[in-house]
Amino acid sequence: MTTKQVAVIEGEDASPEAVRPVVELIDQMNLGIEWVYPPVGDKGVERFDSVFPEEAKEMIDASDTTLFGATSGKSAFALLYLRWGKETYANVRPAKFLPGYHSPLSNPTGIDLVIVRENMEDLYLMVEGELEDLAPANLTSPILQKSVADMGPGKYGVKIITQAGTKRVSKFAFELARRRKAQGRPGKVTVSSKYNMLPQSDGLFKEVAGHVAESYPDIESETMIVDNLAHYLVVSPQNLDVVLLPNLYGDILSDAAAGLIGGLGLAPSGCYGENYAYFESAHGTAPDIAGKNIINPTATLLSAAMMLNYIGCVAASSALKTALEKVYKEGRFLTPDQGGTSSTTDFVDAVAQRL
Repeated sequence: MTTKQVAVIEGEDASPEAVRPVVELIDQMNLGIEWVYPPVGDKGVERFDSVFPEEAKEMIDASDTTLFGATSGKSAFALLYLRWGKETYANVRPAKFLPGYHSPLSNPTGIDLVIVRENMEDLYLMVEGELEDLAPANLTSPILQKSVADMGPGKYGVKIITQAGTKRVSKFAFELARRRKAQGRPGKVTVSSKYNMLPQSDGLFKEVAGHVAESYPDIESETMIVDNLAHYLVVSPQNLDVVLLPNLYGDILSDAAAGLIGGLGLAPSGCYGENYAYFESAHGTAPDIAGKNIINPTATLLSAAMMLNYIGCVAASSALKTALEKVYKEGRFLTPDQGGTSSTTDFVDAVAQRL
């Protein structure tokens, strides 16, 4: 068995309470994983007087992948490196209903979709500033028929969509749909953006994805305006398979998709690049329940299962998901967000017993 090195960044608030028992559980599976802990956040400050010292970067670079908790503070500097430094351009966020999930829908059975979110462009490049700074560019609104710099005091944000960035995430989405089709899923990609109102930026996203679709004649594809997709996501989520979105829309609608199946505590994610990937739960740090040992570890467990698949531990990944499904189906060890009274560690112990 080849040893794999996994960097663990626990995050802040209640996040470590989900990460630690999950790491312990996987360690008990004897998969030959070596866990390392990059000194980021407070630990980085204590040891190296930096929230993200060079030593942490080198440790991530030397690892095969990273398991990340959730951040609302100093660990975010490591997250920025994992995304833009490692060029993990495809954020994969599955939303699959399992019997036992506390869904708000009357009939969530059959929901099994994956949102593929472009992870490095759009408004998330954080190119913002004062409106008056745009005066030299003489940018004119076709709606107002005047320079945007003449609108008075205000702020701007730049939305950036590139051909190269859209092409690579589109290919990723279609390849994923092809793999899912081989596993019995429909094999369909739904491409969405606000291309009717933003024909240059969002229109480019639709156009490039359409060109990529031509190279995948075996995969069904469709385009949908993003507000229509939001409606469709609520009324007919069972008819969606792989959904391809620009960064901002993907961030927002993946949270909505998690809500359909029972909440962000159930939502895993993986961020993939050409040479690296990291895995993190989609939820936040839950500061309101920090220290109570009740944070739902499902998102972390499913993110870890995605991670295991990525590093080649395919059977272990499948076994972990199957054990988790059994716990939910039995319904005896659920955390409070899913209508139960069990603690975080009780839930993970229950999964371990079913392994």
